Amino acid sequence: MAKFLTNREENYAQWYNDLVIKADLAENSAVRGCMVIKPYGYAIWEKIQAQLDKMFKATGHVNAYFPLFIPKSFFSKEAKHVEGFAKECAIVTHYRLKNDENGKGIIVDPTAKLEEELIIRPTSETIIWNSYKNWIQSYRDLPILINQWANVVRWEMRTRLFLRTAEFLWQEGHTAHATREEAIEETQKMINVYADFAENFMALPVIKGYKSENERFAGAIDTYAIEALMQDGKALQAGTSHFLGQNFAKAFDVQFTDKTGKLDYVWATSWGLSTRMIGALIMAHSDNNGLVLPPRLAPIQVVIIPIYKNAGQMDSISAVAKKLKADLEAKGISVKFDDRDNNKPGWKFAEYELKGVPVRLALGPRDIENNTVEVARRDTLEKEIVQMDKILTHVLLLLEEIQNNIYKKALEFRKENTFKVDTWDEFVRILDNPGGFILAHWDGTIETEEKIKEETKATIRCIPFDSPDEDGKCIYSGKPSKRRALFARSY
Repeated sequence: MAKFLTNREENYAQWYNDLVIKADLAENSAVRGCMVIKPYGYAIWEKIQAQLDKMFKATGHVNAYFPLFIPKSFFSKEAKHVEGFAKECAIVTHYRLKNDENGKGIIVDPTAKLEEELIIRPTSETIIWNSYKNWIQSYRDLPILINQWANVVRWEMRTRLFLRTAEFLWQEGHTAHATREEAIEETQKMINVYADFAENFMALPVIKGYKSENERFAGAIDTYAIEALMQDGKALQAGTSHFLGQNFAKAFDVQFTDKTGKLDYVWATSWGLSTRMIGALIMAHSDNNGLVLPPRLAPIQVVIIPIYKNAGQMDSISAVAKKLKADLEAKGISVKFDDRDNNKPGWKFAEYELKGVPVRLALGPRDIENNTVEVARRDTLEKEIVQMDKILTHVLLLLEEIQNNIYKKALEFRKENTFKVDTWDEFVRILDNPGGFILAHWDGTIETEEKIKEETKATIRCIPFDSPDEDGKCIYSGKPSKRRALFARSY
């Protein structure tokens, strides 16, 4: 099955598209720019969602749900916010269809025009802060720590499955606080939650940092981000957390009485992570045989495949396989016993390699006779024979080893493809070959940042939190610089 994948080294973009389709993760829908997330792809999202939801609740957050439709007037209340999203908004203008009198099908009923047009949410700050205005009067009402799991629409012209679609799934946290310090602490806390999730569950090493003013979320005072490096040398923004200051509170007149009786505006944050993380999983770890999924996010962690010639062999193998499956499941491992008789074992091996199942167990008549199991690991494609009485412990340890190995491999790749440069020529040369993360001095101006982007298509991914103070000269303008910024071409 993997032979149908384009070679990753020859055409990375086509390899990615082939893999999304062939591994049955998603497909393009009849609606331009939108996707159908198929059951296996959605199962990965469910694993992401379940773990993040657990982490959010452990940090005191609760879930709620707000409307899909946002009155257009709400957007005009925060100038930078509307400017940032104006070109991506889908707008509802009418609420009824009718039959065309000329018999040419269905048309919009011109008499059913909305009094106020509605924007399909590209993000929910405005509709949520309109609600918070009714919920907050006193410091006793704070903090509000709410997350919602939802879909959003951003009318993208150039789309790619999971990475950039007109509609996508995500979570968006929206919190309200009594002080600036509490809001900043929340913003930092949530970028750390994202980094923890990326590294410990996605096996994806990330760099945490500040966005430049030019790259901040529309309406934010500060945006923190986690940035990951894909195998083609491009960066992917994996999650963002925004300190919104009092901008939205002032836009929606959300004030509270503090402990001294003084009236003040509420301090806000928002933070989000989306289904593009499935794209990150694919591009960071997978190979020419298909997906390589970290065990902690794999929908199927272990697959058992019987190898037999007749019904009698299958009966004896099936009895052993079903007990093995039950024993593994009792240890919290997700297992599939593939006893379908319409495909040969070799075809199944290729299918589960393509789908990135971390561990494959094969059972044949000789294994039953010898009380052994053939174990294959997806990350290295290595095989070994293990005694049946040791298989439970072996698989548990192997899943952890695979999780760690996938992370280690991605971290080594990032180290090998992160460069410190001090000249413009070197900057351009590395961007073109091999690509990767580039730490370089920048003079701090939007003008220079935009010229670099215009000439190279590289952007400032972030200014890393752990970037030390260091005197230098901007690679483009030659003006003084105090710190290096992280540059890359990106998705």
